[in-house]
Amino acid sequence: MITYIALLRGINVSGQKKVPMAELRKLLTENRLKNVQTYIQSENVIFQSFDEDKSALETIIHDAIRSHFGFDVPVLVLTPLELKQIFNGSPFLQSEKEKSYFMFLYEKPEENLIKEVSQLNYPNEAFKITDNSIYFYCSTGYGKAKCSNNFFERKLKVTATARNYKTMLKLLSLTSQLN
Repeated sequence: MITYIALLRGINVSGQKKVPMAELRKLLTENRLKNVQTYIQSENVIFQSFDEDKSALETIIHDAIRSHFGFDVPVLVLTPLELKQIFNGSPFLQSEKEKSYFMFLYEKPEENLIKEVSQLNYPNEAFKITDNSIYFYCSTGYGKAKCSNNFFERKLKVTATARNYKTMLKLLSLTSQLN
């Protein structure tokens, strides 16, 4: 069996798109996913499957949530290796990395948009855009940042979802326990 991480976008945020985690685990198990775990009350699902097609798994999860809860949720499925590569690819010093955010892109942005956004510069903020992620650090804290997840989604015209350093460590730890 292969271990995967599903990153969901926009559930249980400010009372919107409420998805109880126990109900989500049961729902995904009923849809042929194995050893389903969730991490905190948000958007992180770890599971196993014999299916090697990540796109098919994204569709299974998306359709199950839409059918059961009645709303669309963007789903991105990654392997632990892909998650680890993104985590290790951070361009920041360790002290900055520990306070940084990893934004996962659901598709590769257009090159001209990457170039345009990469030229932007805001005080106390640093970021690096790759084909599948954005590394973001703000010395004054994410809550005060100009470059939020929504900012990058608008500028790059792609769906993205962000995770902080501690969540990344926990997801990597949980996936290593299943392998």
